[in-house]
Amino acid sequence: MIAKNQKVDRFYIPDTLANWPWPRHLNPAYKEQKALSSAWLRSFNAFDEKSQKAFDLCDFNLLASLAFPLADPSRLRSGCDLMNCFFIFDEYSDVADPDVVRKQADIIMDAIRNPHKPRPKGEFIGGEAHRQFWELASKGATPTAQRRFVDTYQQYVDAVVQQAIDRANDHIRDVEGYFRVRRDTIGAKPSFTLLEFTMDIPDEVMNHPIIQDLTIWCIDMLIIGNDICSYNVEQAHGDDLHNLVTIVMNQYDLDLPGAMKWIGEFHDGIAEKFLNTYKNLPDWGPVINPQIQRYVDGLGNWVRGNDSWSFESWRYFRGKGPEIEKIRWVELMPREEATITPNGYGSSTMALIKFAVGMIPAYGLYMIAQRFVY
Repeated sequence: MIAKNQKVDRFYIPDTLANWPWPRHLNPAYKEQKALSSAWLRSFNAFDEKSQKAFDLCDFNLLASLAFPLADPSRLRSGCDLMNCFFIFDEYSDVADPDVVRKQADIIMDAIRNPHKPRPKGEFIGGEAHRQFWELASKGATPTAQRRFVDTYQQYVDAVVQQAIDRANDHIRDVEGYFRVRRDTIGAKPSFTLLEFTMDIPDEVMNHPIIQDLTIWCIDMLIIGNDICSYNVEQAHGDDLHNLVTIVMNQYDLDLPGAMKWIGEFHDGIAEKFLNTYKNLPDWGPVINPQIQRYVDGLGNWVRGNDSWSFESWRYFRGKGPEIEKIRWVELMPREEATITPNGYGSSTMALIKFAVGMIPAYGLYMIAQRFVY
């Protein structure tokens, strides 16, 4: 083990999915729906041009297309739009105090609960974006799936508010507390409801301990995958206190390689539980069984899709992702600073963008934005 005060020039990212049975699968409608959803997002003029260019390099539409490879074009469009809605709320909330974030969250939920009601002029742009998203996405979704989406989105926005409170108070959680909050701020629960938009799975089945365990284990693997990939850029900007890698280092007195090893083994344990449980699902009869199988397969694919996107997008590794995915070694970036703001924030309120960003935490658009010079 390297002494904690010894300089580390590079580190190894654990190959957490080396034996994961779900292969990479890209939705064939990716390019078409990416173009539509990207144009839709740009119509809000939510970000300055430099930020928008950085956002485009992140390609959250690719994430949706890897996460929902079997979705028809209209459902994939909903997935792409949802990723963009996460981004809008995350970027605006990350530079706001808790009271403002609470207001933003309430606006979003009012828009989702009233998708046919026009939004007030001058309101936080996230309200209209979510209204348009849900007005389109809810079409064709079963009432059960719609209700679950609204319920889980409420959990998501409430968790983002709590995250803002933690940030304002410089509150750093331990591993258990971090997972407890992060399971909601990552936005996975409402994303998973898109898997069941054409299904009608009863509450007693979705709330069954086995299905709940599988869902939580999937979310935890997404959290781990995001944090080990995002750590480098976060530490470079001194914004790694809410990253699992830093939390593990501090809580267990480990160096960076030791923390990565600990996290890799922790992930292996979760993956083993998921796969063993997946092979022994309860029997709910001929109507429910196929739906649950599709849902759980969707969870397994989400883990693969998120991992593939992490290396294929510029969000974490710029253009080196495919190479790093193979060799797993990453050069530790030097610490530096940059600023970027959403439209609507004046220069007097310009703040360093934080990295805790919902379903897709942590590349910091500003890392990519530095590539663009006016």
